[in-house]
Amino acid sequence: MTRWEPVPATAFGTAGGPVLAGFLGRALVRALVRATGTAAFSVPGPRSARRAARLDVLRAVAAE
Repeated sequence: MTRWEPVPATAFGTAGGPVLAGFLGRALVRALVRATGTAAFSVPGPRSARRAARLDVLRAVAAE
């Protein structure tokens, strides 16, 4: 009995953890969207990605 006791707790944590994290993450994103009035997490466009790819890192760090 002692060896099988942690099995249900492990199964519950394995199944319940991602479900709980999904609900809490969704609630957080909705709260941020309501608070700011815009999309909380937006993906930058390809134009920004191209500009960042051409950036000289050493010059940028030296400027700061």
